[in-house]
Amino acid sequence: MSKSSQENISSRQWASRQVADAEISAIKQMAILSARIEGAASLTWGVPSFATPKVIRTGVHEKLEQDGSVGKYTLPDGLPELRALVVEKHFQETGVRVDANENVLISAGNMQGLSTLFRVIINPGDEIILTDPGFASHFQQIALCGGHSVGWPLDEKKAWQLDVDRLPELITEKTKAIVIVSPSNPTGKIFSEEQLIRVGEIAREKNCLILLDDPYSNFTYENHNRYFNLASVKSLQDNIAYFFSFSKSYAMSGWRLGYMILPAELKKQALKVHDANLICAPHISQTAGIVALSHPPEHIVEFQKILGLRRKLICERLDRLPHVFEYVKPEGAYYTFPRIVADHANSWDFATDLLDNARVAVTPGSAFGKQGENHVRMAYCVSGDTINLAFDRMEEYFGLA
Repeated sequence: MSKSSQENISSRQWASRQVADAEISAIKQMAILSARIEGAASLTWGVPSFATPKVIRTGVHEKLEQDGSVGKYTLPDGLPELRALVVEKHFQETGVRVDANENVLISAGNMQGLSTLFRVIINPGDEIILTDPGFASHFQQIALCGGHSVGWPLDEKKAWQLDVDRLPELITEKTKAIVIVSPSNPTGKIFSEEQLIRVGEIAREKNCLILLDDPYSNFTYENHNRYFNLASVKSLQDNIAYFFSFSKSYAMSGWRLGYMILPAELKKQALKVHDANLICAPHISQTAGIVALSHPPEHIVEFQKILGLRRKLICERLDRLPHVFEYVKPEGAYYTFPRIVADHANSWDFATDLLDNARVAVTPGSAFGKQGENHVRMAYCVSGDTINLAFDRMEEYFGLA
């Protein structure tokens, strides 16, 4: 037996079954692989190319110079000033008034927030319903908590629309929650107000939570009037946990900052997990959040304009490869999720072959659920030059139709 094989067996013996059976997400796997290939054009990771707005960077710098406490812990649920600003932001966006002490918990981004709540609500064997395709890391987080993901297939023939009529049959006595991301990752679909309200009514009737993961609501382009935040329905407040991330809208992915709006009793339970694992979100990041929410988000208009141009560009480039991809134009977020029509064994082999032979990185669709197989996700939050380079290489590799 080789030394590497012995080490692998040893590490699996120490790891829990959930961890040993897990893998790092395909998004990160492809990002790691592409980083090893010099000059690779990566459309893999959804990291916006923008710098954190100058007003935030400047404000944090000033605070660091003036306040020595920025390097210290905060209260577990976050700085009172930030929580108060979150209350006002949430009211302006939803018309729902929450309490900063009872309902708001500052998190280290939505990944940490969702992971915390999954730890709170999942007993071994419990079920969480996810749209399929859905965000890859949600599947991982649920499995690491000993839960089971139940795929709720989206209808690709209807532009990735929710099939709400199918939802009740997916709910069992083990169902704890339904996760909604709108605009969707990876499809870019914006779910309609009518559909979401029906989901809310079903969840309330079945006594399920709805977890609203919201990284992308500021990126809806010409579809702005079609976006609906289910957290604005006052009658559903006891069944909704809302998660907002600063990562995308404020180009703060590396700051690791978000917030949760939770029913009061659920916040009490979430604080136990949050404190045990993190103590608090980074003080300096919370300071950045205070600056961000204390100024008008003027940068978002520019972000959306640039991303809109990149969406147009990537769709134009996809149109030149109809023998390789078919796609539904994304309505929001900043991803396309084309179906592979070229000969291929599966989406993972297609993605790794593309990286090895064309130096283009995409994420295999199988990472996003069973419905994602035979697709790839492409992020257009990268620069236009990167998009063009990637498609120039794919045109050279596959040829034009």
